[in-house]
Amino acid sequence: MSEQKVSKYSFYEGVGINFDKAAVLTHHSQGILSQIKACNSVYRMRFPVRVGTDIEVFEAYRVQHSHHKLPCKGGIRYAPDVNQDEVMALAALMTYKCALVDVPFGGAKGGVKVDPSQYTEDILEKITRRYTSELIKKNFIGPGIDVPAPDYGTGAREMAWILDTYTTFKHDEIDAAGCVTGKPIAQGGVQGRTEATGRGVFFGLREALSIAEDMEKIGLTPGLAGKTVVVQGLGNVGYYSAKFLQEAGAKIISIAEYDAAIIDPNGLDVEKVAEYRKTNKGGVGGFPNVTTLSNRMDALEFECDILVPAALEHQIHMGNVNNIKSKIIAEAANGPITVDAEEILLEKGIMILPDIYLNAGGVTVSYFEWLKNLSHVRFGRMDKRFQQSSFQNLINTFQELSGKKLSDRDMAVLAKGADEIDLVNSGLEETMITAYHTIRKAWKSDHRIHDLRTAAFFVALNKVAESYSSMGIFP
Repeated sequence: MSEQKVSKYSFYEGVGINFDKAAVLTHHSQGILSQIKACNSVYRMRFPVRVGTDIEVFEAYRVQHSHHKLPCKGGIRYAPDVNQDEVMALAALMTYKCALVDVPFGGAKGGVKVDPSQYTEDILEKITRRYTSELIKKNFIGPGIDVPAPDYGTGAREMAWILDTYTTFKHDEIDAAGCVTGKPIAQGGVQGRTEATGRGVFFGLREALSIAEDMEKIGLTPGLAGKTVVVQGLGNVGYYSAKFLQEAGAKIISIAEYDAAIIDPNGLDVEKVAEYRKTNKGGVGGFPNVTTLSNRMDALEFECDILVPAALEHQIHMGNVNNIKSKIIAEAANGPITVDAEEILLEKGIMILPDIYLNAGGVTVSYFEWLKNLSHVRFGRMDKRFQQSSFQNLINTFQELSGKKLSDRDMAVLAKGADEIDLVNSGLEETMITAYHTIRKAWKSDHRIHDLRTAAFFVALNKVAESYSSMGIFP
């Protein structure tokens, strides 16, 4: 479905409207608000790549929305419908996302207009390396300038190609590994990055559902256990969101992919669906012993407690908004709800956990990876054994005083020092919990703020404005 049919506003215009709703509630001057809202740098490029015996020209972008903090940060998307408006919108969201979770980056985003499924790995490598070289030429990449990451259609493989290309040009740069995040572990990546966005979705939902007062207003009991969930999109974000929610006791009753939607009121096994998807060209149609609907969009209209759109933007729009029956919409994707549709959802009393909060797990752990690359030290290397020794001494003291001895298994669990993955997950959990309560406080303490998205934008733009003011640029 084309963008024109789902909303009268473009993706970037929609982000601007959400910004404006929060901006009018602040005390900042129009000048500083205009600076925060605008995209600072837009780089549109075209470059040739040899494909077989032909030369194909690819269109690509890198947008740096804000330079209030450096480096800029944002993923690179590979998709056939990538366009400037979309990349600008995603870059703007990154600015507010980073500010909201106190990650010291400006927002950025990149995109290449290409369908990865139509090209071999060799050609995709050529495209990625050429795109990277174009960014290097214009000074649009670097550990202190602009740090890309994976997004829709890209992953650790592409990030490894970007790093290798960058180090070829900048072979004497000691912090070169920090030019990109989401890399393989062997190339300086951090444990937990692959599942970070989905884990962040889980932490955010868990925290929101823990507040009895808020749940009572939408007719739910506190906690994730027993809640029915519909997930749209079983890519990286959707899979890990569904996996962690299921492990916490939620019931995944429907999963939608590009080819179909499947439903089982008794609950789907996320792992089995994911395994099936790998052998079915990324689709879920034909999964055994479930109801299959050929129209994947029908999943959005199923009755459930929590709807998790984890695909692309503008999935809930004026054409289907009146059929949405969930009590909570958890925006695991960027911009899945159009601004005009959101007004109707809020009137219906549906709670929306906004993308600039719920989708922030990826950039949070990317920040940890960047810190690791700059420090040149693996998390846990300096203090894991010290922690373990301290815990062991404490346990030994208790055993001596009590006259009781723990089993070897219990001893190993209690005396364990923190590994990198433990520290990463702990840092992500703390970030998501703290950010949610900051947003909720703004929502509950200002009678002019009626929803979590406006509260999130309000908090984010205030933080960006404070950063500009501290530079002395604005009074």
